[in-house]
Amino acid sequence: MDDVRGTTTGGRLSGAPRPAPAWWRNAVIYQVYPRSFQDSNGDGVGDLEGIRRRLRYVAELGADAVWICPFVRSPMRDFGYDVSDYTAVEPVFGTMADFRRLIDAAHALDLKVITDQVFNHTSNEHPWFVESRSSRTNDKADWYVWADPGADGGPPNNWRATFGGSAWAFDEGRRQYYLHNFLGSQPDLNWYNPRVRAALLDVARYWLDLGVDGFRLDVVNFYTHDRSLRDNPPRDAAVPRPAGAAPADPYFDFVNAGTVSRPETLDCLSELRALVDRYPDRFLLGEISSAEDALAVAADFVAGRRRLHAVYNASLVTHEPFDRASLEALIRRAGELFEDDRLCWTFGTHDFPRLKGRWAAHRRHDDAAEQRLDRLLAALLVCLPGSCCIYQGDELGLTQATLSFDQLRDPYGIANYPSILGRDGCRTPIPWTDAVPTGGFSEHDTPWLPIPAHHFPLAVSRQESDAQSLLSVYRQFLSWRRRQPALAGSIEWPEAHGDDTVLLFDRCGPAQRLRCAFNLAAADASVDIGAGRWRLSHQPLLSGRLDGRRLRLPSFGAAILQDDDDAAAGAA
Repeated sequence: MDDVRGTTTGGRLSGAPRPAPAWWRNAVIYQVYPRSFQDSNGDGVGDLEGIRRRLRYVAELGADAVWICPFVRSPMRDFGYDVSDYTAVEPVFGTMADFRRLIDAAHALDLKVITDQVFNHTSNEHPWFVESRSSRTNDKADWYVWADPGADGGPPNNWRATFGGSAWAFDEGRRQYYLHNFLGSQPDLNWYNPRVRAALLDVARYWLDLGVDGFRLDVVNFYTHDRSLRDNPPRDAAVPRPAGAAPADPYFDFVNAGTVSRPETLDCLSELRALVDRYPDRFLLGEISSAEDALAVAADFVAGRRRLHAVYNASLVTHEPFDRASLEALIRRAGELFEDDRLCWTFGTHDFPRLKGRWAAHRRHDDAAEQRLDRLLAALLVCLPGSCCIYQGDELGLTQATLSFDQLRDPYGIANYPSILGRDGCRTPIPWTDAVPTGGFSEHDTPWLPIPAHHFPLAVSRQESDAQSLLSVYRQFLSWRRRQPALAGSIEWPEAHGDDTVLLFDRCGPAQRLRCAFNLAAADASVDIGAGRWRLSHQPLLSGRLDGRRLRLPSFGAAILQDDDDAAAGAA
């Protein structure tokens, strides 16, 4: 059931009692990349039983749900995002019995389980594609996107794949091209075909019946294409690349209107939403990728009740410059586009460089300032409206690993080396302890990706015993978040009087108002926080100092304040 927002009257929230919000509205989702989380059988690759054994860690962190990246049958050319059987577990990750034990254990810990569903494409080894490519007249001939060669005998148009090269691959048997927005071994499904959609609904139903609490939908804005197959227009010099697009990436030399964020996709989602709505408290989270205006596109995907419950994109991951003015503009725009907080905020996923190494200009300072920045980012994430996602290892402060070419496993990184280093650097295994060479991740001498030496001092075992560690900070913030009704409410923007480097906003709920302040500069700053009985709410983890109405913040300092007038009004 969707929650009902209160209204503001004279600076206080009022209105009739509201029904309890759906669990996903304000959820903290912890993303697990199975290959790198925990290896239980000593083969150097993480697996489902390893995840099960570490679920208590996720619960103690304070997460509400765990999102598990693909673990179904796959040739692993894109490490699970090339599916060859949607309803079978890939043996390297274990068995279906292992997954059933995992989901039971998660639910016993009050953790929801979200699985990755890759519905845009399959592996070229999937039986559907094997049949589809066998002839132009077979039963599944139009289950994928096929097209005749262009006038010159080459690809039908100029569409490019996100991983490089043409988005079209020629099949000798059919004497036609098939569309692949990613690897050539990942042919795109034809979402215009109702039989394809029905087959995917069967897949979704299978996992829902197993007790899965929701789906993360991979590249959901790629599901449909321009059926006229018109060329994508070259990017004019005056048209900026999307946020986060690498300058050297030729994919963004074009405005990819033919394959990305097509309006037809929105109409296709109603069937999936209707199915999920038949199961109580289930959830659809979509990934919006490679869009020209990702925030606006994301808002379209959650508009109304026939699409997705929530979406995430790279807006916060790729945000530049990381200063008060631009960050405030981003949050305000999100508030305008997502009027009921259906945006899931994240600072990182398995597709982007690690949070710890981002915004390097902010990190050329002393250790104390570095620590304050880490805590500022953690506090900001939990104070934003909506849900949020934490990628495994970001709570430890793991930095991006630098790997040699012979250590790379990511096909995107290998194909584009050295101009684009790919995604392996954020996918290295979790160091659970510094006591053994493989960090407690595996008994195998050489895990599938190496653990950098500088990650061992950040091991979970070290941080758990240190009340001031980043892991301890995350645990305390997430525990605190659950107890703050204001963080399930609205966001407001008080008038700020002071240094313009301070991001200042209020979170407002019944009988509680929190004022959140973040100094995004390398110099000290202060602001007048205005009238009210304000007190610092979350010290000593944060570094603000209150002198009357003047809040003083060191470089990259932050503070969360509570107005006790609101608490008194609520008690009355």
